[in-house]
Amino acid sequence: MIKLTRITPLALALAAPSALADNPIITDMFTADPAALVDGDTVWLYTGHDEAPNNDVFFEMHDWLAFSSQDMVNWKAHGPIMRADDFEWAVSHAWASHMVKKDGKYWFYTTVRHDETKPGFAVGVAVSDSPTGPFKDAKGEALITNDMTTQTPNDWDDIDPAVWIEDNGDTYLFFGNLVPKYVKLKDNMIELDGEIQVIDVPHFTEALWVHRKNDVYYLTYACYFPEKICWARSDSVEGPWQYGGILNEIAGNTETNHQSVIEFQGKDYFIYHTGGLPPQGDQPSGGRFRRSVAIDRLYYEDNGDLKRVIMTTEGIE
Repeated sequence: MIKLTRITPLALALAAPSALADNPIITDMFTADPAALVDGDTVWLYTGHDEAPNNDVFFEMHDWLAFSSQDMVNWKAHGPIMRADDFEWAVSHAWASHMVKKDGKYWFYTTVRHDETKPGFAVGVAVSDSPTGPFKDAKGEALITNDMTTQTPNDWDDIDPAVWIEDNGDTYLFFGNLVPKYVKLKDNMIELDGEIQVIDVPHFTEALWVHRKNDVYYLTYACYFPEKICWARSDSVEGPWQYGGILNEIAGNTETNHQSVIEFQGKDYFIYHTGGLPPQGDQPSGGRFRRSVAIDRLYYEDNGDLKRVIMTTEGIE
């Protein structure tokens, strides 16, 4: 089941039913690492797909899923749009991804594990004329590989790609684990345009995301471990970034968190994952390797600071 319609007590009194979306918003499968794209009157939500048999093993993720909504409450499932092994040079791990639209095409930046020719995690890019695919490898090789960065000894330090496109078309790729990084992309979206830069923000773990509101750039990211979400602000997409504090507390029953921030139909939303999905029939409960996407409202202070996100089980109205 992907949606649930409820009548609130106030709505009953007014004889005007109000639709609410439960959190998590998708209950018939496990979804993680949400990346949302606003495309006209539709929100496209792209997620990873947790398939671990239990919560004592590790992440088992083979493909990426797509969902769409025109009201943020009712969601339509479009099934898998791509698998990790659709990249011929990749061997496994369909981890966090991000979809953007530019020049009429949909560009899908993903995290996968590279084969033995360039061992470690890598960032790939696929492209399609449709938000649901079919997608094909746009480059024929990884965009970023583990040997291109040396800030940490970990082979998973180049994960969680997130793309920001400026009004003039300049495009930036943000990524990283333990060390936050960004690099400008060429207009063709499949080549780097300059050196990889390190971002100076405190407590960084992973899951960078950039959005803009009223000419202020906001950088949100998973911080500490178990992960919370922290935020910083800047007058430029290239920084420097002024740390703002914690935006979202630990999401519950999972050490990880991963967020999207969007504005849709005049309202701001914070999209994240949690491990708190209760059992659904024969489907077991959620947990550290069986996560589920949830959505709550995002609000701003008068000075532009982000207010702490209040996580709910009722979802948004």
